[in-house]
Amino acid sequence: MPIDAAKALAAEPRSGEITWDRKDVQLYHLGIGAGANPDKAGPATDPDELRYTLESRLHVLPSFATVAGAGSPGVISGLAMPGVDVDLAHVLHGGQRVEIHRPLPVAGTATATSRIAAVYDKGKAAVLVMRTEVADADGPLWTNDAQIFVRGEGGWGGERGPSARLEPPTREPDRTVERPIREDQALLYRLSGDLNPLHADPEFAKVAGFDRPILHGLCTYGITLKAVVDTLLGGDVSRVRSYTTRFAGVVYPGETLRIRMWRGGGGVQVSVTAVDRDDAPVLADTIVEHS
Repeated sequence: MPIDAAKALAAEPRSGEITWDRKDVQLYHLGIGAGANPDKAGPATDPDELRYTLESRLHVLPSFATVAGAGSPGVISGLAMPGVDVDLAHVLHGGQRVEIHRPLPVAGTATATSRIAAVYDKGKAAVLVMRTEVADADGPLWTNDAQIFVRGEGGWGGERGPSARLEPPTREPDRTVERPIREDQALLYRLSGDLNPLHADPEFAKVAGFDRPILHGLCTYGITLKAVVDTLLGGDVSRVRSYTTRFAGVVYPGETLRIRMWRGGGGVQVSVTAVDRDDAPVLADTIVEHS
């Protein structure tokens, strides 16, 4: 079996230094659509957008934690851990959780420590949970949990893992916004570190079972958090405590996302769908916890 669950779980954590600077932050923000505000239809110099793009006003959206250090600890690195030997064409990002311990600095150097925290047997697939804990000289910064979905690698009789689903509230959303995805969005976003050819190479996408390259799930993840921060958290990135989602469906460049948000219980529950495909699910089981 290409995945040896016992070996993967017993492997020693891997640690390495990561660094980032304001240009990395700015590139990431541009990769998730900063510089355009569809709600205002204003210019890229709108003050609400300059806080993501202009160095003198820059603050860091917490989802940047998924790419800081050129995205080295994450989905692709998880496939290089002991006990894991799988075909990249069978891999999808199944879900993501980021817990923020304190606001992310615009530039920094930190130590990222990664390990396989769980391996689940979903029958026709396996799910690896890649946990990365990041700390600098002042202490913990963030913890990333990436769920890596590997088709065709289940069925060995292992633990199935959590399967609870978070149903959207029955009432009308507190806010609904739409976010258009540029045709070149995936090509720009991949410059932040995720060079999986699934998001750029049409031939590779066909081998993986898609008509054309798809948008990175973490790009949709960032677009969604930015929408929540901008509309319900007053643009204050420091209020975000954690952000969890399950990738329920793909997004193609050129489509439009519909983002529905409900306040409640110290958090915002979110549902994201693809407008162009009759509101096909994109992100589900999504919660932004905040102060």
